[in-house]
Amino acid sequence: MPLVDMPLEQLKTYEGTNPRPADFDEYWERALAEMRTVDQQLELVPSSFQVPHAECFDLYFTGVKGARIHVKYVRPKNMETPHPAVVMFHGYSGHAGDWSEKLAYVSLGFSVLAMDCRGQGGTSEDVGGVKGNTYHGHIIRGLNDHPDELLFRHIFLDTAQLAGIAMKLPEVDPERVYAAGGSQGGGLTIACAALEPRVKKLAPIFPFLSDYKRTWDMDLDQEAYGELRTYFRYYDVLHEREHDVFKKLGYIDIQFLAERIRGEVMMSVGLMDTICPPSTQFAAYNKMNTMKQLVIYPDFGHEYLPGSSDRTMQFFLE
Repeated sequence: MPLVDMPLEQLKTYEGTNPRPADFDEYWERALAEMRTVDQQLELVPSSFQVPHAECFDLYFTGVKGARIHVKYVRPKNMETPHPAVVMFHGYSGHAGDWSEKLAYVSLGFSVLAMDCRGQGGTSEDVGGVKGNTYHGHIIRGLNDHPDELLFRHIFLDTAQLAGIAMKLPEVDPERVYAAGGSQGGGLTIACAALEPRVKKLAPIFPFLSDYKRTWDMDLDQEAYGELRTYFRYYDVLHEREHDVFKKLGYIDIQFLAERIRGEVMMSVGLMDTICPPSTQFAAYNKMNTMKQLVIYPDFGHEYLPGSSDRTMQFFLE
């Protein structure tokens, strides 16, 4: 079969290219400590969308830096005992999606919490306040500032905070909180379960936000990763700081968070993916030290993977 990346046998042992900051663990412990001091100001507002067998709420909480984060929260009616919950994360620049998309899980007795990423297509706040580029791209947002100002740092913390909120809801069983998403949502699923290791199961699909330098070296920084090229064209035209740029991006590289995961993983990847190259995804998967399985689609790229939604649901039902 044709290849867009390494042969599969090499992918299975690939450990990544992007440099890992020496203080990576300290960076995230400091970030989590900041998150834990936030007054969440949790708010539940009944939605205008309602159906007979479920209750739908706009859930709001305050994340780091004071941003109000919006979540679509759907829970089954008349559940007598604590039940499982799924936190869901959307693709890059998107939003939490329609209410009706969550009802299949609700019909099985799950609560669903779908988060709008700050500053993207939903209604979560982006409070800004960083030096440098704000015109295009969340990967490079804050790259000219202190590493603590990287926007994806804040978004990663939002995912962990949401999982913790789900675990404290009286109707939810904290031992059965799961995470799912594709592309950016897959990357955020990994970040969520890494920063909130009590997440029991996670199902990332072709995860984004991994091994930035590898994508750059493959000359695939043209679509989802296109802002990397934008950054260099504006801020480092001679590439004099290239190593330092990718080292700073290492703080928000999910491959380095992956080793923190304790939940069970089912990850899906398409070997023809030119948006999030397979090697970047394997770099994260190969670092996971937990019960895991990989579902490989040899002929598929960054597109709908047939059966993946059904497989995820069955994985969470087991």
